[in-house]
Amino acid sequence: MSDYISVLSAAQALPEQDRLRLIDALWETVSPDLEAPFSDEWAREIERRVAALDAGTAKTIPWSQIREEALARLRDGQSR
Repeated sequence: MSDYISVLSAAQALPEQDRLRLIDALWETVSPDLEAPFSDEWAREIERRVAALDAGTAKTIPWSQIREEALARLRDGQSR
């Protein structure tokens, strides 16, 4: 566990943009067959959103718009 603690401590010391890059890189190493653990609250929210999509009542945003907004935030140095 000390390896985990030292890696976590080093990661937390990185600048925010590097932490985000690290999260992305680590996520890519997780098997797509492995289910991420969700809290009961998140599981209920996911179920609610899936039901809204299935019912056609959810407002959706095209991926191209989401991607452009995310890239613009990265260019501007914004985290949200």
